[in-house]
This record gives sequence, structure tokens and C-alpha cells, in this order.
Amino acid sequence: MARLIPELKDALRRKWIILTHWEYWSFHVVYGPIYLYWFWLSARARSFFFFSQANPSIENSGFTGERKSLIYDLIPKQYYPATVLCDGRQTLTGILSLLESSAISFPLIAKPDIGEKGLAVKKIKNAQELALYAASATAPFLIQEYIAYENEVGIFYCRMPDEQHGYITGVVGKEFLKVTGDGQSTIRSLVRKHPRAFLQLAALEKDHSDLMHTVLPVGVSHELVPYGNHARGAKFIDLTHRVTTQLTASINHVCKQIPGFYFGRIDVRYASWNELCAGRNFSVIELNGAGSEPTHMYDPDHSIFFAWKEIIRHWNLLFQISRLNARLSGKRYLSTAEGLRLLNTHTKYLRTLGES
Repeated sequence: MARLIPELKDALRRKWIILTHWEYWSFHVVYGPIYLYWFWLSARARSFFFFSQANPSIENSGFTGERKSLIYDLIPKQYYPATVLCDGRQTLTGILSLLESSAISFPLIAKPDIGEKGLAVKKIKNAQELALYAASATAPFLIQEYIAYENEVGIFYCRMPDEQHGYITGVVGKEFLKVTGDGQSTIRSLVRKHPRAFLQLAALEKDHSDLMHTVLPVGVSHELVPYGNHARGAKFIDLTHRVTTQLTASINHVCKQIPGFYFGRIDVRYASWNELCAGRNFSVIELNGAGSEPTHMYDPDHSIFFAWKEIIRHWNLLFQISRLNARLSGKRYLSTAEGLRLLNTHTKYLRTLGES
């Protein structure tokens, strides 16, 4: 009984943090009150899956089940990290040979070819960790050069298919999950003190069991999760106010070189803001299509009402772009049966990633 009480307190604390911070609410709770607008757009398009024409060159327009490897094939190589696809049949020796031929060294990033919300994404430090990752993988995965730039943003980009210039509708900065030492507390104690980190405690104890009892010196920080996924504890900061004409031109220059890309978010690591605006020293680590959220809305300073406004604004843009693409190409939207089947397959697949 004595052991159960702390566990119960932790469970209640997690529920309270989630309840009082809308950014942690489930997808359907956040989106539920505005589904009526989605239904109205669907009625106008005569399709619940009108967004399937948003990005014609991207598998499923990037709303679900798209393979990252095929998306990278669309992006000019100078803009993204060196990447190789492992189909699960290679031996460790074969994988290491692939890495050598692609000049990818440790540390590196491994992630599922089809995935979302940071599921099964891992920073790999050596061959032993790579062997464990490959052995536990339940689906084809990518191995990618680790980009050491300290900063990461998600930039939401839209362009009408009949226009030459696109524009940025939102920028989200990402603060990676980390703790700072006080000279007395263990990393585990520091994690427990902060709500955002506390929600990641179970995952951190699994991934960093050898570090949780370490005491950090005063003022020394330790990065716990080296990638900017909200579901993995990153704090999202709205940086849309920092958009400049120069940044817009640089991002438009990149995105126009990606065939059939009109709506979505590119996640970028970069050296400095000025260099990013000038189109230098950055790397596109992800490109998300029609399923992209305007993630700048998850800034803790924003209200749920702000989030609803941004979702509706981007749904409307998605509708306009998809409808025009369909009109120009003469192609039909996915049928309801096709779309539901695709979503069901993807949901089942994601469960296997959660178990890996």
C-alpha cells in the first residue's frame, strides 16, 4: 500500500498537469469544438478527404502514411541531411557499410520511414546502440546524419498552385527538453520538479536509466531529448513575429524546388537566425504535408481560442489549395472509403511503433 500511494500521487499529478495545460489535451479534445467548420469545408468540396490533392507529388499529400524516404527524394540533396533507408533485412555489417558509403558517422538519428510525433526516433551514439535499434525495429527505418546546429524551428509554408511566390503562415521555435543542475539534486529529482519534464519521466527512465541518479553541478545543463518533438517534451515558442521578407524569400526559394509542395511545415535546424534568413547554414530535417499542424499555436502563452483561430485559418488555406490543385489537374479526391481505410491502416501501424 505504501508503494502505491506515491504512484497514485504521480498519476494524479500527471492528470492535473494535462487538465490545466491545453497544449497536452488529446487531438479530439482540441479539435472537437471546431469539427463543424471541417464538415462545412468537406460539404463545399463534396469530399471529407479534399486535402488529398494539397500536395500532388507527396504520397497521400502528406496527411497520413507517407514515407519520409520518398519525400526526401523530392528535396534537393543540399538542403537535407545525408540519409539512408534500411528495410530491416540488412545485417549490422550491411548497415554500417551503407553508412560508410554515405559518409554518415556517429552520432546519428534513426527514425521510422513512416512515423509521427517522435515515435521511435532515437539518437544513436555507437554501433552497439544501432544494433539494438535495428533488432527492435518493426518497420523500415531511416538513418540520418545528425545535424549539430543548436537551433530548430518549424516553418509553415503555403503557396497557391497558380502563384509563383508562397508565404510563411507561422514559425515555431523549439526548446529541447533539458534540466539544469543545482549541485544537490539528481537528474531524476530535477525532472520531477518541472511539469513538462515530469510528463516524460517514464520514457526518460527507460532511455536514460544510467543517468537518472547523476547530480549535475550548479548551472550545468543536460539535454534529455535531442529533438524538437512536442510529444517528447520540447517546448514550442511562437516566433511568427520574427518572419522577415528575407526569410520568406529564402524559404520560398527552397520550397519551390520541391515538386508539388504547396502546403505544409518544414522542420529546420540552423546555426543562427540571421544565417537562416539569408538561406545559409541550415538543414531541413523533416517535411510534413497536409497533415501538418500550425504548431506555433502550442506556445504555452497562447490560449485554446488562439489555437482554434489558427487551425481554422490553415484549414481554409488547405481547402483553397486542394480545390485549385484538383481543378488544375482534373484528378479526384480520395473517396471516404479509401481515406478511412488508409487512416485505419496507419493507426494500426503506429501501434506497432509504440511497441518497438
